[in-house]
Amino acid sequence: MLRVISANLNGIRSANTKGFFDWMGQQDADFVCVQELKAQEADIAPAMKAPGPCQGYFHYAEKKGYSGVGIYTPHQPDDVVIGLGVPEIDAEGRYIELVYPKLSVVSVYLPSGSSGEHRQTAKYHFMAHFYRHLGDLIARGREVVICGDWNIAHKEADLKNWKGNLKNSGFLPEERAWLTRVFDELKWVDVYRRLAPTATGEGYTWWSNRGQAWAKNVGWRIDYHVASNGLADTARRAAIYKEARFSDHAPLTIDYDYAL
Repeated sequence: MLRVISANLNGIRSANTKGFFDWMGQQDADFVCVQELKAQEADIAPAMKAPGPCQGYFHYAEKKGYSGVGIYTPHQPDDVVIGLGVPEIDAEGRYIELVYPKLSVVSVYLPSGSSGEHRQTAKYHFMAHFYRHLGDLIARGREVVICGDWNIAHKEADLKNWKGNLKNSGFLPEERAWLTRVFDELKWVDVYRRLAPTATGEGYTWWSNRGQAWAKNVGWRIDYHVASNGLADTARRAAIYKEARFSDHAPLTIDYDYAL
């Protein structure tokens, strides 16, 4: 079995104080993909860089207290790919890939466009480059799992208040159509949705800190495992951890009947 977790931490230091690494140490995970580190290398204590049997690999943003992604694993990779090769994107610390003989594991953090038109433009810029990269990845014929905060709810079932968000970043028609192309044209698989094709509220992974979103389960499903078809076929179980809150997102764990 291969256990893979995706978790947007909304600040690695904050998540640490809320018990994330204690929880992570109890999960027996092969890979823990984290996003939104909001820290640079100098900010992260040794215990957070290499907790327990795991080693962390990171892509930090140049801007302090912003973005950043990482992957924790006890399995030493053959290669580590940092960034997409696009300077203005890579400056924001949004992509890291660990390469193994038969498998690649990716942690990704797509931009949010909610803070203004300039950020929505940056999001579309990322999506254009990332789509080409996704095409290249799938064409290699290897198994891949891409975990992370995609900042897009794909279908109406993926957020509580879909009618009220039709004109908001994260549920715009252009964003949703792009994600449909990722699945239908490039043949990537939304693994959680394959395992739970009719799930609605129990599938949410993010809740706004405004109002009573968490208490009322007014959530969004924007954290994904997106996998190549061969790996997705081996997915057996998905779980979203809500018993404790480490950030405004909940960790998504999927178990694969796959040997590294």
